[in-house]
Amino acid sequence: MNRRKKINQLLKANAKKASAKLAPKSSKPKYISKADRVKLEEQASAESQMPSEC
Repeated sequence: MNRRKKINQLLKANAKKASAKLAPKSSKPKYISKADRVKLEEQASAESQMPSEC
């Protein structure tokens, strides 16, 4: 019984991992840290000021 249970656990775990790989990625956006958001805002504001000099 114990050996059979361990084998079944392994098979179920492997099947779960395989199905997770095949599952579509979530539509949830990737997390961006607060510091990175501040940097992106600074870059965007700097870029919006630069084109007027062309």
